[in-house]
Amino acid sequence: MIDLRSDTVTRPTDAMREAMATATVGDDVYGEDPTVNALEAATAERLGKAAGLFVASGTQSNLLALLSHCERGDEYIAGQQAHTYRFEGGGAAVLGGIQPQPLPFNAQGELDLDDVRAAIKPDDFHFAKTRLVCLENTVSGQPLSGGYLTRFDALLDETGLAGHLDGARLFNAAVAQSVAPAVLAAPFDSVSVCFSKGLGAPVGSVLVGSEAQIARARRWRKMLGGGMRQAGILAAAAHHALDHHVDRLAEDHAHARRLGAGLEAVGAPLASPVHTNMVLLDLAPERIAALVAHAAARDITLSSARLVTHLDVSAQDIEHVLEALSDFPW
Repeated sequence: MIDLRSDTVTRPTDAMREAMATATVGDDVYGEDPTVNALEAATAERLGKAAGLFVASGTQSNLLALLSHCERGDEYIAGQQAHTYRFEGGGAAVLGGIQPQPLPFNAQGELDLDDVRAAIKPDDFHFAKTRLVCLENTVSGQPLSGGYLTRFDALLDETGLAGHLDGARLFNAAVAQSVAPAVLAAPFDSVSVCFSKGLGAPVGSVLVGSEAQIARARRWRKMLGGGMRQAGILAAAAHHALDHHVDRLAEDHAHARRLGAGLEAVGAPLASPVHTNMVLLDLAPERIAALVAHAAARDITLSSARLVTHLDVSAQDIEHVLEALSDFPW
């Protein structure tokens, strides 16, 4: 089966499994796992921050960021379709008493900065106190532009708000734009990056920020049951991905561009241009269901109108998909 549902379906490579098998480990709750410590330091350095924290998932990483930035009764601003608002079970509200203020994304995956200014609550006890603005990079495969991030940085300086970046696919954005990840992370006080998506690790994310921020997040991680013991076996996979799987994301992007162009050539309507590793189709729900069934009969796994390339999808696979979907009645 060729699985295009998400880049979360990747499996560890043989080299990654070897790194896991030979990892030096210790008790991470005591801070004694050298492989975890090395991953946290390397990720923080790569993103230009002081410290890092290895956690089980991107959802946990984002939640720890929100909990360590905000107090109960505070508010964070995020996109209406953002992962931190829509796809993380309402954890900030349920577990932290933190109120979300969702705003619409524009076609570029940006929050309108004037809308953000207008959403900031007055310093009045009738209102939740606005503390934090969350962005996402990439958004549906589209990187945020450097110019937008510069204006966002100025907004944070102007308003005194903190910024958090859900950078689950930040390395995709960096590779697509040929910039260092630290440049894209620079405007934010905290950044979450995920190793179990395009980078191909089986599990894990790292939250980076200041030493004080990460110390607060570490305390919250323990409260949430996220303290892990000999976690170096998992951290070794993430560190291998950091060292060996970032530059190769360009291959996934090339495969997605080929897939998008090939589908357009047979009449498939694309919802937007292909920017990184996602091809988004513009189909009605009933047509999506028909496409999923059509693909499944040809050994291709889809779940939506989003087709995602990744480590386990080859150029040959892309050609098979294009041939298999060429007779679909678009």
